[in-house]
Amino acid sequence: MSNNWLWETAANLGRGIGSGEIDPVDLTQTYLEAIEVHEFSSRIYARTTVDRVLAEAEAASERAKAGLRRSPLDGVPISWKDLFDTSGTICEAGSDLLSGRVPTTDAEVVKNATAAGLVGLGKTHMSELAFSGLGVNPVKETSPCVNDHSAVAGGSSSGAATSVAFGLAAAGIGSDTGGSVRIPAAWNDLVGLKTTSGRLSLKGVVPLCASFDTVGPLCRSVEDANLMLAALEGGKPANLDGASLVGKRFLILDTIAMEEVRDAPKSGFDTACDALKNAGAHVENGAIEVVHEAMQLTGVLYSAEAYGTWSREIEADPEKMFPPILARFMAGKDVLASDYVKAWQRLAEIREIYAAKTAGFDAVIMPSSAILPPNVDRLLTEDGYFNTENLLALRNTRIGNLLGSASLTLPTSTPSAGIMFTAGQMSEHKLLRIGAAAEAALA
Repeated sequence: MSNNWLWETAANLGRGIGSGEIDPVDLTQTYLEAIEVHEFSSRIYARTTVDRVLAEAEAASERAKAGLRRSPLDGVPISWKDLFDTSGTICEAGSDLLSGRVPTTDAEVVKNATAAGLVGLGKTHMSELAFSGLGVNPVKETSPCVNDHSAVAGGSSSGAATSVAFGLAAAGIGSDTGGSVRIPAAWNDLVGLKTTSGRLSLKGVVPLCASFDTVGPLCRSVEDANLMLAALEGGKPANLDGASLVGKRFLILDTIAMEEVRDAPKSGFDTACDALKNAGAHVENGAIEVVHEAMQLTGVLYSAEAYGTWSREIEADPEKMFPPILARFMAGKDVLASDYVKAWQRLAEIREIYAAKTAGFDAVIMPSSAILPPNVDRLLTEDGYFNTENLLALRNTRIGNLLGSASLTLPTSTPSAGIMFTAGQMSEHKLLRIGAAAEAALA
């Protein structure tokens, strides 16, 4: 067994299994032992699934010996955010409202990943019911940022990110409704892929706003994200060979996205843009005014659906919730049905306008977040600080959710600062090729 395995990419681990250098059982036991002794394991994992993961690893080991591996990641251990149903395992979505909830079947994406041979180490902590980009959760646990242990890890897929960043999983699976894959990925120097709404099944995934909810991986490399997407959808990965930035056209979205960006994220973004240009990309600035209008629809669209989804449970036990999260849900209580319908109709129009204005670009780029991870104690003790930081953290990522985009965040040379690429619906393979070339340029 080797502790070096804990820091390898999932793809490299898969190659090691394929060559016979790594046994999936030894690999899984290495991760389980690391989880058991790690100082932050209880703040990252809600629970491990030891019996299941060892059984899956043993099956992967037998397949490898027989030359019958199911995918390039067969036998690689990953983590699951605690809103993906796994049969017989508690799944509480970070909330006491769901205390003791035990699903009887696996989520569809869990079934697909299992069919590809991936082995699930356990369930990771998250923001309560996935309704925060910060990751602070005093109801359950708050995962620490890998770069600053006194700061939040980002949310809502906080444990998914930190399981990878602290060497406790080869990849993590999270969800993204307004930035919940990309914020924790960016703040923990990982690659995070936000998929197009509808690309990956939400069956068996605890919802926040099903109209915006998406599933996506948090990984150490673009190659890993590519292979994980294929596993989650039961499809084929994109061909990343020969990926290049030469001749690619990127638009820096000046509208909203570059406002109030703090010094460190801006420095990381600017340096990354220079690297893209040096690799042959054309980068220009531009404003698309309908983005402002789309952002103004957030309160109606998100709050109303979130409250409508969880009103029964919330109204029955509101005292079980972290007050700032409760307030976010309750904001949707009085939204008129007519306003909700009008907002969706206008958003559909805005999406068409935005698609037309960005059609000449390979991707729109911006800082993944305008801020660095905030301090946990300040979020819990300073009035108003949670709301201001949460909104600013999620502002840029939410653009992609509202406009129906696929989106990819990559780490920059500045810790906890990412650069985000967004493109049209179902453009994940195109984005992953761009990401592979950009990853090489940024390195």
